[in-house]
Amino acid sequence: MCKITFNAFSFIRDKLKKNGIDDFVNAKIDIPKNSSINSFIENILQLKKEDVEAVFLNGKVVPKETIIQNNDRIALVPPGTPGSYRLMLGMKN
Repeated sequence: MCKITFNAFSFIRDKLKKNGIDDFVNAKIDIPKNSSINSFIENILQLKKEDVEAVFLNGKVVPKETIIQNNDRIALVPPGTPGSYRLMLGMKN
């Protein structure tokens, strides 16, 4: 198992609550080793891939296919989050 720190933003929090997940601010979560971010989103959080536009892994936007490592910090950002910083952060090309 790997232990990660997890944060969710905006309407993703509402979807997580519907899935019975109430801890999504600096939450400590154990996940299986070699899990991808996609697997974490779909299998552990029970969200759809399209519910998440960007994933920050240790402070950087990464592809959802990225494999999660022990002690990683993950933050999920929903589609349509406003802000001019989206290009700078790598959320949009």
